[in-house]
Amino acid sequence: MSRFREEIIGDARLILGDCREVLPTLERVDAVVTDPPYGIGFGYEGRSDTEIEWCDLMNRVVPALRKLARGVVMPIGQQQRVEWWYRNHRPDWMICWHKGASPTLSKIGFNDFELHVVYGRAKTPIHDYFYAPTGPFTSEQQSIGHPCPKPPAYGNWLVSRFAGVNEVVLDPFLGSGTTGISCAKLGRKFIGIEIEPKYFDIACRRIEEAWKQPRLFEEPRVKPTQETLDFT
Repeated sequence: MSRFREEIIGDARLILGDCREVLPTLERVDAVVTDPPYGIGFGYEGRSDTEIEWCDLMNRVVPALRKLARGVVMPIGQQQRVEWWYRNHRPDWMICWHKGASPTLSKIGFNDFELHVVYGRAKTPIHDYFYAPTGPFTSEQQSIGHPCPKPPAYGNWLVSRFAGVNEVVLDPFLGSGTTGISCAKLGRKFIGIEIEPKYFDIACRRIEEAWKQPRLFEEPRVKPTQETLDFT
């Protein structure tokens, strides 16, 4: 019996616990699509987010994820951390998420893109640039209860490129459940890990709601027709 709290929703296995403790218990998955903490003192519920803690977390988690999956993709945290990534966990490639006109501030004005590190490979050859607007958010997205939820288009693009239908996607930083929702819509199996009970409950609720909706990957059924038999 697992020592962690678990919820099973459709093809999603959701685990409340510290990913550093949970990851060694998992079997190999097809892809990792995740959004770790930023390490900039962000206001997450129940834990601090210092740069020192972020570095320690990445040093422990990244090697484990690379062993678990064919392909791993995650944002680098901050643009000035490119050197840190290449020095400590050199990626196989980097891709760029274009957010559109963003209210997020940068040292020169506004931050309209985020770099992501990639280890291994995607399911199929992909472009190293993709566009997924951050807004406008729906009323449901505005009331999620998580400080930095990703937009649905973001999760859909990454999940659809890094895993095929019925393959397993892992997100060790589940947050509000964006990756799990994309998996539910696109027909991918999912494992999500979240350390904060408040965010875990939010993700469970959102993923359960997603499972009640029609699947995006399912083809419309062809209406049966009566064919005329010709015996002449």
